[in-house]
Amino acid sequence: MRVLVVEDDRIIADQIANTLLAEGHQVDVANDGQTGLRAAVVGTYGLVVLDLMLPKLDGFEVCSQLRRNRSTVPILMLTARDAIDDRVRGLDVGADDYLPKPFDVRELQARVRALLRRDKVLKTGVLTIDDLEIDSSAKTVRRGGKEVHLTPREFSLLEALTRNVGRTLTREMILDSVWNNEEALENTVNFHVTSLRKKIDTEGATKLIHTVHGFGYVLRSP
Repeated sequence: MRVLVVEDDRIIADQIANTLLAEGHQVDVANDGQTGLRAAVVGTYGLVVLDLMLPKLDGFEVCSQLRRNRSTVPILMLTARDAIDDRVRGLDVGADDYLPKPFDVRELQARVRALLRRDKVLKTGVLTIDDLEIDSSAKTVRRGGKEVHLTPREFSLLEALTRNVGRTLTREMILDSVWNNEEALENTVNFHVTSLRKKIDTEGATKLIHTVHGFGYVLRSP
């Protein structure tokens, strides 16, 4: 799993990064809120560990802007141990959980595992956009009630677009989330999107998959 750590204290950031690396995660670190927000928006992360007291943009604003941008990435917010108001405000602006400082690495590991499990549960079941139905558990797709047969790669691509409905995914984001860092070229993404469109946006059906020229692709509900 790819995790973004947004923390300006480099000692704490290194501690968190090393703990998550030992758990088998890929970790990126941002040392201010502005950089962290930019990374979270353009990157594809399974979790964001977000400090509150950050230069340039504080954690509240980073979290709030991510949620306004329709990001559903789980956010674990780091707060001072006695800052009850901060914890409440953090949850209100969209954080999924909080971890008081100073913390034991075992609690960090446990909270990360819990958030990732919860996110996995939320990402199962049926996704519905217009007359398109995607069953993440059964790996089946229906459009207008008719089953659509997709390759595993096409299914992963469609699922990624659907989970980010209304949000443009760049080719780099798609390569990272669908191809999982396997060697691939941007024209590979173009090929699979074209193939997926032929199966999903058939003649007479409402067009759901759109090209955002110069950026990437977006799935929009009508």
